[in-house]
Amino acid sequence: MSYQVLARKWRPQRFDEVIGQPAVTRTLSNAISTGRIAQAFLFSGPRGCGKTTTARILARSLNCVQGPAVEPCGECDACTEIAQSRDMDVLEIDAASHTGIDNIREVVIEGLAIAPVRNRFKIFIIDEVHQLSRASFNALLKSIEEPPPHVVFMMATTELHKIPDTILSRSQVFELRAISTKAIADQLRTIADAEKIEVSDSALALIARAAEGSMRDAQSAFDQVMAFAGSSITLEDVSTVLGLVGRDLLFDIISAVIDEDMPRAFALASQAVESGHELKLVCRELASVVRDMMIISVDSSQMNDTEISETERERLELLAKSFSHEDLMRSFDVLARAEQEMRGAAQPRYHFEMALLRWMHVRKLVPLTNLLLKTDGDPSGSLPPLHNQTPMKPDHSRGVKANERVIPLKKGASKEAIKKNSSSKSSMVKQPLDSATALKDALLAEIRTAKGFFYNTVVAQAHKIDVSSTGVTFSFLPTHRALREQFEQTQSWLEQIVEKLSGKKLSVVATQIDTTDASSNKIDAPTVGQDVQQNLEMKAKASGTVQAMLDVFPAKIRDVEEM
Repeated sequence: MSYQVLARKWRPQRFDEVIGQPAVTRTLSNAISTGRIAQAFLFSGPRGCGKTTTARILARSLNCVQGPAVEPCGECDACTEIAQSRDMDVLEIDAASHTGIDNIREVVIEGLAIAPVRNRFKIFIIDEVHQLSRASFNALLKSIEEPPPHVVFMMATTELHKIPDTILSRSQVFELRAISTKAIADQLRTIADAEKIEVSDSALALIARAAEGSMRDAQSAFDQVMAFAGSSITLEDVSTVLGLVGRDLLFDIISAVIDEDMPRAFALASQAVESGHELKLVCRELASVVRDMMIISVDSSQMNDTEISETERERLELLAKSFSHEDLMRSFDVLARAEQEMRGAAQPRYHFEMALLRWMHVRKLVPLTNLLLKTDGDPSGSLPPLHNQTPMKPDHSRGVKANERVIPLKKGASKEAIKKNSSSKSSMVKQPLDSATALKDALLAEIRTAKGFFYNTVVAQAHKIDVSSTGVTFSFLPTHRALREQFEQTQSWLEQIVEKLSGKKLSVVATQIDTTDASSNKIDAPTVGQDVQQNLEMKAKASGTVQAMLDVFPAKIRDVEEM
């Protein structure tokens, strides 16, 4: 008898043998036991997760001599022939080879009226159904919606989004999930014990991780390693045959990063190259280890359902203690970026080595919140001194204006001193203004700050502003009648501002001047515009925060610019 590969030899023959799809198998079993059998089923999911296998088991359950039965006998002609893909009443169609409408008409549509030769149902299993043309899908619509009572359609696809909605609405859709790595490793252990193969758990875990959720891929890879190593398989055998990266090498690299041992990091990079590993894959596996360390540090119970062995778990827990959550997130970013850079690089090794050095560097970064907490815990309240401070040139790329200055922090300056100076300066600003000019400037600055739009559209258009002991008068030209009316609507608010600034109740009125008066006082017209820069400077000086900073830092205001 010829050799049968593991993927075919260990293909499930019953619903309870399907690995990792309990929701799908339970639903189908209940449908068969209650007689609620649909006319069309659509199985979707990644490769190797059991789509076609589930369809064949369903076909056996429907056509078994003892059926329809949840557990087919496996001994009757129908069960045997369906398992071997040679039953005349169960037609398996590869949609990639039968894409055109003519093939669908010939194989499917014309055969619908023909009754089953022996079985209870005539079943069409269409694999990779998403590869059918649009015309073929349209030809199947009526057949799938209202097939003869003896016909059942079963379709499988890896790309559900390519199936027309008209087909989906006429079928029962079952989405199969990628199989967990632990479930794959457990199944490989069952196969190894049955085949009398000696293999370590770490080697099986490495194969399971490389399968990426596909049981068929894992069994095929295991078959390949068995052909190389025979009845005794080691982790090195798996790594050599499949080109996979063992976790011992990954753990050693991470240990070198923790110890900031650059020579050792370069040596391990050389070891990875000499072992024939693709450095892009090494980066990807390192990122996977970082992800595992994050899970362990956040909630170690979440690792119970994953692929790691007990030995790997202990080492991961030890390594994770050397990283904070921020370290792990930055580490993942460094590795992900390095993998991207190596895809088109002429010398991937250089990028890999520099990535390891960057990884060492990012672990030295301290979160700003930690610095603030450390400062708050200092009894003296002093901020840490900044060493090697030099004036910074204007950097327009970060939005720094040319008139800004970078000033070193004065040693011994405490936060309490800043607060004290800020409060004292604020109290100075709140004192009443006696000078008419000062009152005018402060009023304009207050209006501009509180109501910028009103300032630009109304106040700035005033022909003249007079401040006296009895009140403030805004004079408008006859052509600005609408502006004067708008001004009067905010008159009460303006009076409150004036009272706050002057310390006494003053009237604020708007008047209209004659054209002759306007011509004789043309020099007063641009008063507001000329005072803009002066108002900005006064506003800056009036700020308690600015005054506190000036008291602490050896600096002075040279220019003021509105951002």
